[in-house]
Amino acid sequence: MNEPLRVIISGGGTGGHIFPAISIANALKALRPDTEILFVGAEGRMEMQRVPAAGYEIKGLPVAGFDRQHLLRNVSVLWKLLKSRRMARRIVKDFRPDVAVGVGGYASGPTLNVAASMGVPCLIQEQNSFAGVTNKLLSKSARRICVAYEGMERFFPKEKILLTGNPVRQSLLECPLSHAEATLQLGFDPVRPVILVIGGSLGARTVNESVLSHLKFIAESRVQIIWQTGGYYFEDIKKTLKEQGCPANLKVTDFINKMDEAYRAADLVISRAGASSISELCLLGKPSILVPSPNVAEDHQTHNAMALVRKDAALMVKDVDAREQLIPLAVKTALDTAILKRLSANAQAMGLPDSANIIAQEVIQLATSK
Repeated sequence: MNEPLRVIISGGGTGGHIFPAISIANALKALRPDTEILFVGAEGRMEMQRVPAAGYEIKGLPVAGFDRQHLLRNVSVLWKLLKSRRMARRIVKDFRPDVAVGVGGYASGPTLNVAASMGVPCLIQEQNSFAGVTNKLLSKSARRICVAYEGMERFFPKEKILLTGNPVRQSLLECPLSHAEATLQLGFDPVRPVILVIGGSLGARTVNESVLSHLKFIAESRVQIIWQTGGYYFEDIKKTLKEQGCPANLKVTDFINKMDEAYRAADLVISRAGASSISELCLLGKPSILVPSPNVAEDHQTHNAMALVRKDAALMVKDVDAREQLIPLAVKTALDTAILKRLSANAQAMGLPDSANIIAQEVIQLATSK
C-alpha cells in the first residue's frame, strides 16, 4: 500500500493488557514508520494515562465490566455498553482503520465488534492460558488470534491461532549490569542469594502480609530480599517495620523504577501470576514462586501459574496458604542452587522472544491483504 497504515488498538484496564498493546504499537512503528495508530480504551482506566505517556493518541469509551454479584447494577452497565458501541462506530468511521487489534479489557469488546461488523479485519491477542470472556466472543469474527500458551484451541478456532507469546517491556531485556553489579547497586552482598518480592504496581496484600509475618525468620536467614510493597500498602508497612524493626537483609520500597536491574540481581522472584509477569519471568529465565491472585475473573492466574508448574518452570503457593508457607519455601529454594538452575532452564525454554514483532507482522499482513 502507498498510503500510511492505519491501525486501531483497543483494550486495557491493567498493565497486563497495556504493556503488550504499547509494545505492539512500537513494533508496528519500527516496521512501518508511516503507521498511524489510534488507541481506544475505557474512561477512568490506567490506559488513559499510560498510552499518551508512551506517545500515542487514545480515545475513551464509558464501558464498564458486568457486576456478577449485584445484578441490578448491570442496568447502567448495559446503558454504558450501548453508548460505547455508538461511540466506537463513530471512531471507526472517522479513523477508517485498515486493521483493528484487541488486547483484552473492557474497551476491546465494543470496539472490535463494531470494527468487524464494518468489514475491518481484526486480530486479537490473548495473554492468559485461560481465555477471557471478551476474547472468546470476539474470536468468532477475528481473522487471527495470537496466544501465549499451547492448547488454546479449547477456546478458539484452531485454524486462527498463532503461538506468539506475550510482548514484554523491551527495557527488561537490555540491562547493562552483571548479576554482581546489580546486586551491589541494591546495597546487597553479591555472594548471598537475592529474593525479589513483587505484587504489581498497587501491591498484593497477601504477599505483603507473608513478609511481615516472617520478619524474625528473614533476619536470621542467609538470603537478601528486595520487597516492592506497592504504593497502596507502603505507609502502613513502613509504620509496622518501625515498630517491629526492619531486618538488615530486607530492603523495602513502594515501587521499583529500575526493574531491569532488580530482575538481574534476583536469584528468585516471588510474584503474582499475571500474564505479563509470567512472560517476563520466562524470557529472563528467572526461577519463581507464583502466588495467583484469587480476585481475578475465571481464576485465570491459577491457570497461568499451573502452565509453568506442570513444566517444572515455577513453584506455586496458593493465596490462602501464602502467609504460612511462602517465605519459608522462598528462603529454602533460594539457597538450593540445583532447584534454581532447573527452574531457570525450564522457564527460559517456555519464553517466546520477539513476540511484539511477530504480532506486528501479522497485523501488517492482515491490513495489506484487505
